[in-house]
Amino acid sequence: MLLATGFGSGLAPKAPGTVGSLLALPIWWFLIADLPLPYQLGFVVGVTLLAVWVVDRACRAAGVGDASAFVLDEFVGQWAALVATPKSLLWVGVGFLLFRAFDIMKPWPVSWADRRVPGGLGVVLDDVLAGVLAAVVLQLSVALIAA
Repeated sequence: MLLATGFGSGLAPKAPGTVGSLLALPIWWFLIADLPLPYQLGFVVGVTLLAVWVVDRACRAAGVGDASAFVLDEFVGQWAALVATPKSLLWVGVGFLLFRAFDIMKPWPVSWADRRVPGGLGVVLDDVLAGVLAAVVLQLSVALIAA
């Protein structure tokens, strides 16, 4: 439960998903940002697999399909959004806002995963897809501004 709740950040009384995403940022900054791209991708994939298992077990134990307190999926989605992002407060802030927007608005395929994929896989997959969409927009933005 400690992992599923993002070390307790999911127990925030308001906006636990946003709080979880915020807590994911310093972890990315200090542990992931400076890794070479293949290691960043490997880390996100590895943690995604772990998150599916952890969240699935937590949902079963709590007897719910998804609980707002389970925010490990927000961590993974936020980290997916920031893969290959320049280590600057500006780009991390943009990545945070993009991820939260895609996670909340749930455009396709995020909405599909949210509604159609059961268990821990569905809980985590919609956030990973939101993170991938955010990463695409973020990387295009970085490339356009750098050009």
